[in-house]
Amino acid sequence: MNTIQDRPLISDLLITHRGTVYPWQCDHMGHMNVMWYVGKFDESSWQLLATLGLTAERFRSEAFGMAAVEQRIQYKRELRAGDLITVRSGILEVGNKSLRLVHEMRHDTSGELSAAMTAVGVCVDSASRKSRPLPEDVRKLAMFHTYGDNGTNDGASLVGRGKVRSRELNNSRSEKFHANRNLVGEILEAMFCPPTEFAR
Repeated sequence: MNTIQDRPLISDLLITHRGTVYPWQCDHMGHMNVMWYVGKFDESSWQLLATLGLTAERFRSEAFGMAAVEQRIQYKRELRAGDLITVRSGILEVGNKSLRLVHEMRHDTSGELSAAMTAVGVCVDSASRKSRPLPEDVRKLAMFHTYGDNGTNDGASLVGRGKVRSRELNNSRSEKFHANRNLVGEILEAMFCPPTEFAR
């Protein structure tokens, strides 16, 4: 049976975290506690945002930041002490003031999906604490990381290697980019559909 649990989904997402599960991260059930999934995904979010130029230094110098306003996590496979993991991340949507991110955490040895998260981050003004537009250079870089409706990743591999080409955005394209079913749709299905709908 070919399901989300037993095959790689998105090999071209950016690697944003590699690590291991320590005994002190496990709870009385013997598996990694949910708080550590959230922590590892949070670290991955900051790594992904930094590839867009959203660094701590820039936040301080330009008096703005990013705030998480929504998170959804789906736990697919238990992780235990000693397990090695990798988190890969990408962008599902680019708004005027927000980004929708996706993370997948996989067990390195088996390749199985352990958990997946989608999150929405909003750009905020540090003084007023109100939302503000994303910087235009960030939006353009984010669009290169976004998985578009046309079935292709619009340049994420170029961004990952630091070789972003300057190009005008196609005026016919939507300002918001949505997940391509072939790339991230199966993660989203796993997160929002009942388990009986996963099997194909």
